[in-house]
Amino acid sequence: MRTARRSLVMLLLLAGLSGLLPACSLAAGQPAEPGKLQIYTSFYVLYDLTVKIGGEHVAVYNLVPPGAEPHDWEPEAADLVRLEQADLLVYNGAGMEHWVDKVVGSLDNTDLVLVETTSGLALLEAGHDQDSQDHAETGGRYDPHVWLDPQNALHQLGVIRDALVKADPEHAADYDAAYTATAARLEQLDRAYRDALGQVTRREIVVAHEAFGYLARAYQLEQVGIEGLSSESEPDPARMAEIVDYARLHDVQVIFFEELASPKVAETIAREIGARTAVLNPLEGLAGEQIEAGEDYFSVMEQNLRSLVDALS
Repeated sequence: MRTARRSLVMLLLLAGLSGLLPACSLAAGQPAEPGKLQIYTSFYVLYDLTVKIGGEHVAVYNLVPPGAEPHDWEPEAADLVRLEQADLLVYNGAGMEHWVDKVVGSLDNTDLVLVETTSGLALLEAGHDQDSQDHAETGGRYDPHVWLDPQNALHQLGVIRDALVKADPEHAADYDAAYTATAARLEQLDRAYRDALGQVTRREIVVAHEAFGYLARAYQLEQVGIEGLSSESEPDPARMAEIVDYARLHDVQVIFFEELASPKVAETIAREIGARTAVLNPLEGLAGEQIEAGEDYFSVMEQNLRSLVDALS
């Protein structure tokens, strides 16, 4: 079985995907940064939280590239080879990464530690208007976008800290200190949301896709998604009409869209009701220029709060 799996990886590489793999990862099967924990994360938020905890003691690599939409992302052969050298794979769970079981089952790396960061959280059921294709893409019955509630992100941060402490007890004090500092920032962010959204006059938000259920639950908002849990699904005319009626009924002034998906549908609805559009970022990924500019979970969540207050006041 081990030989068959290794042969599968090699066949995929020979099929033309080997150009995606850095040479440093191929040389003698050595990790790119020896002497550090080799950690792979499934998408941006988990990368950011893991870097904040691990600091200089870990080498963290994000599987989904900047600007890519993670719902329908699939690992390629180069990713499988990288994971053969990994110590930990940090992922969300709750159906976000439909590929995890298949990929892990294909690896020879039996020492790989899987860190499912939503384990133990109270998950929301998927929205009522989720179609069958969307259901398949998100991998299950639950809304996976837990990190948009800072208290859930705090839970994920703790799971990551515990995994790093167990894997590398020599640096446990540093991981604990980083956790304490980052947890304080998450608590502060939560208070800012509660204070600001406790004073707005509207509670209804129309968003590109139903990524904001946990945020809405935490701060007593009502989310209506143009699309389902996947930003790639398309609303039919009946759904469009429902959104327009809802927006008019509740005097919605802003239709939210996101950077990693087309804004055309949001713009169409906004024109129909005389509203404007604005960005509300679900933090599934950041564009390369955002990362280069130093944006992170906190700066984007703070911008989201400003956008919400502006739309709801």
